[in-house]
Amino acid sequence: MSNAPVGLSPRLRKFVGTVLMLVLVLVWALGAMALAQGRVTQLPGYLQFVAYVVLGFGWVFPAGLLIRWMLKHDRRQETL
Repeated sequence: MSNAPVGLSPRLRKFVGTVLMLVLVLVWALGAMALAQGRVTQLPGYLQFVAYVVLGFGWVFPAGLLIRWMLKHDRRQETL
């Protein structure tokens, strides 16, 4: 029996992760633009600032989780 990890190969995981990252950024950008054009403009100034910060940086956490998944089990042993 082999002790090889079961699941996607690192190469395939990085490809799938890259595609998902592009989808995440596109969907987030379009959603953020839709919210910014509609509801955010009706808020007071200080709440607009908070909304724009959340809309601008909100994609970073899901992207970080996706990057962590992409690098999972990709620890190659270094050769001397």
